[in-house]
Amino acid sequence: MTRLHRRTFLVGGLASAGVALAGSGAAQAIAYPFTLGVASGEPAADGFVIWTRLAPSPLNADGLGGMSSAPVDVEWQVATDRNFTQLAQTGTATAVSGLAHSVHVELVGLQPGREYFYRFRASGHISATGRARTAPAVGTSPALTMLFTSCSHYEAGYFTAYRRMAEENPDLVLHLGDYIYEGGAGSGVRAHQPSGEITTLANYRVRHALYKRDVDLQAAHAIAPWVVVWDDHEVENNYANLVRADNSPAGGDFAARRAAAYKAYYEHMPLRAAQAPSGSNLQLYRRLRWGSLATFHMLDTRQYRDDQACGDGTKLCPVADDPARTITGATQEAWLLDGLGQRLGTWDLIGQQVFFAQKLAAADGSKSMDSWDGYTANRSRIQQGWQARGTVNPVVLTGDVHRHWAANIMDDYQTQNRVIGTELVSTSITSGGDGSATETGTSSLNPHVKFYKNQRGYVRTVTSPTQLRVDFRVLDKVTVRDYPVKTAQSYVIEAGNPGLQAP
Repeated sequence: MTRLHRRTFLVGGLASAGVALAGSGAAQAIAYPFTLGVASGEPAADGFVIWTRLAPSPLNADGLGGMSSAPVDVEWQVATDRNFTQLAQTGTATAVSGLAHSVHVELVGLQPGREYFYRFRASGHISATGRARTAPAVGTSPALTMLFTSCSHYEAGYFTAYRRMAEENPDLVLHLGDYIYEGGAGSGVRAHQPSGEITTLANYRVRHALYKRDVDLQAAHAIAPWVVVWDDHEVENNYANLVRADNSPAGGDFAARRAAAYKAYYEHMPLRAAQAPSGSNLQLYRRLRWGSLATFHMLDTRQYRDDQACGDGTKLCPVADDPARTITGATQEAWLLDGLGQRLGTWDLIGQQVFFAQKLAAADGSKSMDSWDGYTANRSRIQQGWQARGTVNPVVLTGDVHRHWAANIMDDYQTQNRVIGTELVSTSITSGGDGSATETGTSSLNPHVKFYKNQRGYVRTVTSPTQLRVDFRVLDKVTVRDYPVKTAQSYVIEAGNPGLQAP
């Protein structure tokens, strides 16, 4: 690794303001390339991933961000202080056109449970500074402040909720899917680019770049490490494995489209090489430990699922109860149950995409076939599996539905016999617009569902060995910039006593 000097970065900082460095070669003469910000992710006790992408013209239609095909050396620094007077590690990575000149540096050898700062330099320009944190050492359980959210539709509003998340200074952020939306430009607050529905690698790269240019999203990425999973809109609404939900836009090879979407997703996220695409697939499910306090089991409920039953509707659908139907695939199901059985931490936090607990939509028993209600046997095997393995503190973390929800997970939803876990559902960043603070969503049909709120925002959790405190954070508007955030409802989950309690 090439060691960098602090003066190098300070001089580079002048170049980022438009001053060319003396002696810069023609091959390095590019405009400011760090337009998409910086990010970190995948924290471990000895390190994390730091990410950036070189893109001086990020919205160029070819998806190359204004870069040539030439590789570019990108220097990086990690320090224990924001001024970079105490360097922990330095090095150089090579950004190549085959990955849209994105950089994923996997750091190891750092100290557990501490704050670090990082930045990049390329072609005489310096990036913004990011803040990250390593996970605590196994055997320790310091409190964890974690935020999670989902569904950031660029056209539906401003990303103020991301800015408010950054202001919370969390230890960790989870994004549970629909990081981008694939549709064409509509009549929203802001317009999508490209203007049509995205289907090619170049399209997906430009759409990711459009979102990444947002300063509020950049602030949220720069404040803490992220752990991400996708849902459907990163590819196409309501797709299932290689089955399309509809045929609009018509034609095309959906396997190739999915592969392009997966590749662009990897290029724009702070993921490890273990999550790099392999052919048309990408293994996104994985496990992360936060000391002995919590284990995160991050699921992928899109890539391996059977097609939604009964036309993806909400009508009563006996096919949904077919034991052969799966939303996880057999391999991921076995992996999850094995991990839950290891009981590596006090809390087992399952990060995933769609509503997990049973939720009847009407008196006739109709349910959403896109959720786990469309795969009831798969859900039952997981619920029975964690009980058989002695998993006493499972908490399912969910996105997708553009509303805040909180529910007790029941051993038997019909008899409501016993609470065996808890589900916390985050609303969206913007999807659904401003919503309605007075809308009522709970029903006597679902006595285990305790809370509902149709406003935008995120969920804040503060976890200790004895309890997990939950605050459902909301904004009154996202169609207008810079609204404040407030807490709509709070709960406590006690260790060893699953279910929602008053704080």
